[in-house]
Amino acid sequence: MDDRELPPEQMRAGDADRDACAERLAVALREGRLGFDEYQDRLNRAIGATTVGELSPLTRDLPEPPAVPEPAEEAGGRGKRVSPEWRERLEPWRGLASVSVVLIGIWGVTSIIAAEPVLFWPMIPIGFMFLFTLAGAIAGPPSDRNHDGD
Repeated sequence: MDDRELPPEQMRAGDADRDACAERLAVALREGRLGFDEYQDRLNRAIGATTVGELSPLTRDLPEPPAVPEPAEEAGGRGKRVSPEWRERLEPWRGLASVSVVLIGIWGVTSIIAAEPVLFWPMIPIGFMFLFTLAGAIAGPPSDRNHDGD
């Protein structure tokens, strides 16, 4: 028999299928729709399932969970996405931080090779980069510096 002729419930279940079922069962437990013993039983059966048909009865009597709001729609701060304006403002500082890490890493390796702390030379390029980044941040993004008088 060809795989394309198999009904979906006879298809082999993958890890993602079992994980999705386990997550749905966990949501049902949190919602109070399942007791802990029933959750444990269904979870064990989900983990041991070999076909999609073995997974579907485990969640068939559970309603679909409520839609999870996108992180940008959340009112709280932790899952909130950074606005494009802030992303544009922070980008130069990310470059400064990256270059600083690399330079300090090079300084650390050379100090280890020399068996003593070497003069902290990364402060010079990092200092100049900090001043230029700060000046750019004060001046604003390039879109705000339109000198054509438009």
